[in-house]
Amino acid sequence: MVSGTMFHKRKNSWPPEEYIHKATLQLLDFDSAAPPVQAWRKKLNSHAGLLKEFSVTFKEAIKMVRLGLRLWSYVREEASHGRKAPIDPFTRISCKPSASQGVPLGGMGSGSITRGFRGEFRNFQIVPGTCDASPIMANQFSVFISREGGAKQYASVLSPGQHDGLGKPSDQGISSWGWNLSGQHSTYHALFPRAWTVYDGEPDPELKICCRQISPFIPHNYQDSSLPTTVFVYTLVNTGKERANVSLLFTWANSIGGVSHLSGDHVNEPFIGEDGVSGVLLHHKTAKGHHPVTYAIAACETQNVTVTVLPSFGLSEGTCPTAKDMWDKMVQNGQFERDNFNAGPSMPSSPGETNCAAISASATIEPHGKCTIAFALAWSSPKVKFSKGKSYRRRYTKYYGNSERAASDLVHDALRNYKRWEEEIENWQSPVLEDETLPEWYKFTLFNELYFLVSGGTVWIDSLAPAANTVPPPAKIADSTDSTVTEVNVKSHQDGGLEKTKLCSCDRTGSASDGEGAHLGCSDEDDSANSQEGDRDHFEYPSRFSDPVNDDDVGRFLYLEGVEYVMWCTYDVHFYASFALLELFPKIELSIQREFAKAVLCEDGRKVKFLAEGNWGIRKVRGAVPHDLGTHDPWLEMNAYNIHDTSKWKDLNPKFVLQVYRDFAATGDLTFGADVWPAVCAAMEYMEQFDRDGDCLIENDGFPDQTYDTWTVHGVSAYCGCLWVAALQATVAMALQLGDRSVAERYKSKFMKAKSILEAKLWNGMYFNYDSGSSSNSKSIQADQLAGQWYTASSGLPNLFDDSKIRSSLQKIYDFNVMKVRGGKMGAVNGMHPDGKVDDTCMQSREVWAGVTYGLAATMIHAGMKEQAFTTAEGIFLAGWSDDGFGYAFQTPEAWTMDGHFRSLVYMRPLAIWGMQRALCSSKVNINAPQMGTIDRINISPHNARSDDTKTNVTKVTKGTKCFSNIVFCSC
Repeated sequence: MVSGTMFHKRKNSWPPEEYIHKATLQLLDFDSAAPPVQAWRKKLNSHAGLLKEFSVTFKEAIKMVRLGLRLWSYVREEASHGRKAPIDPFTRISCKPSASQGVPLGGMGSGSITRGFRGEFRNFQIVPGTCDASPIMANQFSVFISREGGAKQYASVLSPGQHDGLGKPSDQGISSWGWNLSGQHSTYHALFPRAWTVYDGEPDPELKICCRQISPFIPHNYQDSSLPTTVFVYTLVNTGKERANVSLLFTWANSIGGVSHLSGDHVNEPFIGEDGVSGVLLHHKTAKGHHPVTYAIAACETQNVTVTVLPSFGLSEGTCPTAKDMWDKMVQNGQFERDNFNAGPSMPSSPGETNCAAISASATIEPHGKCTIAFALAWSSPKVKFSKGKSYRRRYTKYYGNSERAASDLVHDALRNYKRWEEEIENWQSPVLEDETLPEWYKFTLFNELYFLVSGGTVWIDSLAPAANTVPPPAKIADSTDSTVTEVNVKSHQDGGLEKTKLCSCDRTGSASDGEGAHLGCSDEDDSANSQEGDRDHFEYPSRFSDPVNDDDVGRFLYLEGVEYVMWCTYDVHFYASFALLELFPKIELSIQREFAKAVLCEDGRKVKFLAEGNWGIRKVRGAVPHDLGTHDPWLEMNAYNIHDTSKWKDLNPKFVLQVYRDFAATGDLTFGADVWPAVCAAMEYMEQFDRDGDCLIENDGFPDQTYDTWTVHGVSAYCGCLWVAALQATVAMALQLGDRSVAERYKSKFMKAKSILEAKLWNGMYFNYDSGSSSNSKSIQADQLAGQWYTASSGLPNLFDDSKIRSSLQKIYDFNVMKVRGGKMGAVNGMHPDGKVDDTCMQSREVWAGVTYGLAATMIHAGMKEQAFTTAEGIFLAGWSDDGFGYAFQTPEAWTMDGHFRSLVYMRPLAIWGMQRALCSSKVNINAPQMGTIDRINISPHNARSDDTKTNVTKVTKGTKCFSNIVFCSC
């Protein structure tokens, strides 16, 4: 155990004065313009090197050849239907990944755009499940400066370096602009959800410029955090002796990434709004039947700032005006004609033609004077469509309606509210940033890893049910009175609602349909009717200024496993990532758990081919927790993952029980606990089939039947066995708290026996062996062997094993998996032989997984091993985020190897760093768990069936429950 003052004595990771002159920091120290001391920093002239992509060894390739052939065939088959396979290792993106990322823009669930540290806008994820990584170089901020007397003039794009696609300066396109910023005296500072770019005397040596990027990611604020908008606040300080005329220019292409700007029929339109907010709307007509997108770029006119626009310009010769004409106009005048606001909508663009817009904000700054200019960007696409046809209304439409012109309201409100957003963000972050016991790198990495909740392909919808005129096939659920399976037909009302049957009416995910007041999504077929009725939908919503604090309905939320693994809410990975949602948006976390609870109780009998073995099975087995909520038809077609039959995986069901209990204990929400209790019981009962020898401990089946899906397991395993034992204890605790004593008795006996058997079979005196088999890696040291103990400690439950065993295992992992890999500067390798050699049994055993390393560090904190915990986690920072690392900032991958080859950039699991934060604040448990003494005093009944009295006790808790209450006693 280390002292509480150990870490604050360390030098700051990146002291700001080493990047910016102190005098500049002092000049910017007003209106929140100065970047914080605790931030990730990058010089703008830093080299954005290409990243090393993953490759398999020859031995691994031989093992995977059959899988590879089946996967290739599956990818081609999906492509023939116009769909992207959820896992496609054969298609490489045209833009090679590089160390160029920065803080993404906007809130959660309405699409995202990333702004790289050098100022380029890239990684467009407006259409769900697609990510166009290439930067759109026409999207830029530029500055034009002229000093009194005209002796000094500057004109420059505020993005340094030589960029791909730029031609000769004599071209009519963006190559004619002033790409002359060196970036030598400019710095990027990131503390998600904000970023600061400080131009310390560039391009004008006597003008200090700071661009502050603010997005509405605000914990526990379920309204503003859904908004697709960002504000860029420029602070200008004139240190010269002459008055400076400064114009900032914001240009934007009518594009949603890739070559979408060339598809034609795009229209730009100027607007003047309230409170001095004015700009341009860019109406984008999407391809492949996706719903249209409208951008708004805007600036706020004040007494000192003049705003003008150029609604449309082109990038090629023959368009009028061209990008060169626009630039020359700004160099000459610093603004556009005021009459442009009266121009009306532009002519639709022709195929192959790019339609761009520009907005200028101009001000005069006196010698030693200061000025603030604010811009805003928003993108509005009210409906989100998945590739099999379902459409839903995005969450933000609850406050802004379905009108395409909502984008102008979004930028107006963003410019009006950004100061409040900043205040709320600072109040949230300050306790961590001011904690002197924490290392500096941890503070900003903790917040910056949250980038994934915006740029991880998140979709947040407001509808409570799938598209109105979509009728799923009959779903199977269990009758509460016996073990038979009853067919339930789900019918469609004329108004688009789902008919509630006498028994547990559910769609393919088993989601109950309340029918009363449900706000349903609009299908494609509804679009024409809705458009003819104008803004009718807008008036069905409450005012955008309404207070949602007491609104328990948070809609439905999806986020991808990763931008390369396109599956929504992958549950075995959510196990690690969910700590972030629980801490910051607990209502969303509970809603996701409810989705999976409903799914447990339903079955989808459609046949699926599993690619690893080539065998067939059904898509979703009743009682099994699904791997994911789908890809092309989420909620209605789960288990997009088809490498293995995940109904035979051994970690999903225990992970469900552990997450449910952790969330139940953390929130103290008895209604939630009672609602999901039947699914907990069903999930536990389902697992009993994997206890092959009746010793109350589950066995693995000799294939990769858990989240490490290339790493074979034989017999009892440390990973799945520990999860199972932890789930048994969590079930006992939850049963006692819900008054279900007979279930508590049943699983208490199983817990006590399974725990002793696990220790007998795997404990070797220092750590738990990988598995009980006889393979070459059965005695390997697995970094994740105490995952169940991590959750046990996080939930306030008694430790699974003696403290000495826990600490011994963690110390062994630290000494071998952490410190024997580049001296602890890479994180924890997944597998290590007891002789100190990396386990190269498969690609996953030899990889470092950032999320697993963070989870390991959290387990160490719970065990009182704080020094080892921060050293372990710092390896992820050093390898992934530091200047000397691999360049994974804001795109943390699932895995990397010893030589720095990554696999699956922008991945969900690293959000597990918030498990460390929960461990540091371990008192955050609202329901006191029964301690071992309480559990031990349970008398084991001669039978395990629940009594009628027990049912009554649980029923009392469930009175008045919503959404899931009509299936509280479906099965278990």
